[in-house]
Amino acid sequence: MFKQSGEQLLQEKYNTEKRAKAFYNNQMLSHLNETMKEFIEAQEMMFISTSNRSGKCDSSFRAGEAGFVRVINKNVVMYPEYRGNGVMASMGNIMENPHIGLMFIDFFHSRYGLHVNGKAYICENKELDTLQLPKKMKEDILLREGEKAERWVVIEVEEAFIHCSKHVPKLQKIDNLTSGLKNKKGGDFFKVKESKKQDRVNR
Repeated sequence: MFKQSGEQLLQEKYNTEKRAKAFYNNQMLSHLNETMKEFIEAQEMMFISTSNRSGKCDSSFRAGEAGFVRVINKNVVMYPEYRGNGVMASMGNIMENPHIGLMFIDFFHSRYGLHVNGKAYICENKELDTLQLPKKMKEDILLREGEKAERWVVIEVEEAFIHCSKHVPKLQKIDNLTSGLKNKKGGDFFKVKESKKQDRVNR
């Protein structure tokens, strides 16, 4: 159910079949259980991975208030797309290839993570009623998201499994109001404009 040909080949090559079988049997689900649901609803950030139709990959970061990723039911989750740089890299990939990977990590407490893999599609705000959201969730979205969420990405869960805490650092939150980081967006942090200007000069 969960195995892919590449996984199987390497499990045989590196003699990890026994460990892999134990992981599949003991740690992987094709849906979210209640503990996973509660874990997701407590997170303020996640990493996402997508690829286009030719397999070229993109990774990105999403964040919001705790619970910004909504668990509609054990088989479906969704997250809001806020205003960004306008490139639409992740959603552009989803239009070509619906497969998506979500990675949640609790850096501040348990240091455990949760992988959620599945198929995604874009849902406009005006289409939310088609999802048959619980009444409480609808009210929460109106209250907390307002006009911040420009649209939503809905994921049909296919796999959910643990990421162990080994090598995951424990972090401490910093209050932006006291750290001097309030409203800091990054701008040209990596000096790309300067690099391109220099490239033109050197031609």
